[in-house]
Amino acid sequence: MSGIDGKVVAVTGASSGIGEATALLLAERGARLVLGARRSGRLADLVARIEEAGGTAVRIRTDVTRREDVHALVALARERFGRLDVLVANAGSGAISPLDDLRVDEWDQMVDVNIKGVLHGIGAALPVFRAQGTGHFVTVASTAAFRVVPAMAVYAGTKVAVRAICEGLRQEAGDGLRVTTVSPGAIGTGFAEASSNPEVRAHITDMRDRIAIAPSAVARAIAYAIEQPADVDVSEIVVRPTAQS
Repeated sequence: MSGIDGKVVAVTGASSGIGEATALLLAERGARLVLGARRSGRLADLVARIEEAGGTAVRIRTDVTRREDVHALVALARERFGRLDVLVANAGSGAISPLDDLRVDEWDQMVDVNIKGVLHGIGAALPVFRAQGTGHFVTVASTAAFRVVPAMAVYAGTKVAVRAICEGLRQEAGDGLRVTTVSPGAIGTGFAEASSNPEVRAHITDMRDRIAIAPSAVARAIAYAIEQPADVDVSEIVVRPTAQS
């Protein structure tokens, strides 16, 4: 199956930002969506918007730190649509702060969401993709996987890990599975709100307000990777503002 029309796509972190933009764009292009996020109310509103526009979507509350939640997301795709073609692992935590803050609980949160959440997705979807003989992992990383800056040591570490895991997955995938890593730069989302350090939060908010691009830019990159023919694997995409160094 090539293109997007008719494909069954599960998206984590779908209730806002990049996940929401991706769901809306893929639904517009004919995908059947299985949406997961922790905020059930926002998910319900998103599904309603998609259905009102003539699209197809179902939802389930999903906390990617809970292995059973991610398995339930994949199971819902198979139950409702008979298969799963693409897993977009978008859920992430950006609770950034200087290491001297010693916000260890927030470090743990980023490891649990950003790394373990991706691994839980692989654990849930890989057996399904193997059984089908086809499947596509699309994982949202970050330009922090390429460049470390102050206050982002732990966050960058998690994104470096995600990039490494996905590259290993790509090499092991064989000729039936595709693996894409999409690394956004400054995007106009609520990313800054996750930081509990006021100075860092103000800095990230200022950068967002000055140079950030819309989440739809990342959604288009994800759609581009998905719509390629089955024998074309777009392995890695970096999407950032022209103004971002």
